[in-house]
Amino acid sequence: MPHGSPDDLTIRVMSRQDLDLAIDWAAAEGWNPGLNDAACFQAADPAGFLMGWLGEEPIVSISVVRYAGSFGFLGLYIVRPDQRGRGFGYRLWQAGMASLEDRIVGLDGVVAQQENYRKSGFVLAHRNVRFGGTPQIETPRSEGLRRVSPEIVEAVVTYDRPFFPAPREAFLRCWLKPDARTAIAFVEDGTIKGYGVVRTCRSGSKVGPLFADGEREADLLFQALAAEAKGGAIFLDLPEPNEAAVRLATRHGLSPVFETARMYRGERPDLPLSKTYGITTFELG
Repeated sequence: MPHGSPDDLTIRVMSRQDLDLAIDWAAAEGWNPGLNDAACFQAADPAGFLMGWLGEEPIVSISVVRYAGSFGFLGLYIVRPDQRGRGFGYRLWQAGMASLEDRIVGLDGVVAQQENYRKSGFVLAHRNVRFGGTPQIETPRSEGLRRVSPEIVEAVVTYDRPFFPAPREAFLRCWLKPDARTAIAFVEDGTIKGYGVVRTCRSGSKVGPLFADGEREADLLFQALAAEAKGGAIFLDLPEPNEAAVRLATRHGLSPVFETARMYRGERPDLPLSKTYGITTFELG
């Protein structure tokens, strides 16, 4: 076990291998990341992932992803368990926050850390609740459901724009690729009325995002996405203020298993929570 003080910490931008390690740490914390998240995370901001080292030992991670304009999102804030309580986390936190400068910053923090985040100027916006279960769902029959193909990617990117505080095209184009995830849109009269993505995680599969104009579209999309899990566990991270999203999860036999505090430093973005049935990820917002 390496010894040293926070002043001895060397901070570097993560390589892909480093990010894979940080995601392993997240899995050990019970956060259940996706199996193929790293490439799309890095696409959002290649320089937005920092790791702190004591000598040759990586001991602390943080993501401080900068989006176009004046928004950033903080996540993957983890100190290796054997190095906790020694100030290393706060040292990396300061470096990460400095890289976000005067941006509005969002995070999904574990509830136990809310008070610490508040001390750094973060204000609670709402709770996000992870619902999970093993619903037996078959693919619904609906002419409106379409797999996201190259022909409609542009329309999906346009539809996504109001749901996030800043443009996130680089991330989204990666997230919508069919190689590691399944993306399905609801199209009616040639117009996109919602879309969602499901991906395989360390445990089961996770739906995220799930955005829709209404409860009907959201429910059909959820069924189509959940059916991809073929009876395995399904998780949906939803904003608690959206009562229709809570109804949807409950209707399909899911129950709360985990929650986070969505907090912002700076002006709270005005997002359409009533159409947000599932957030994209706890790591990147």
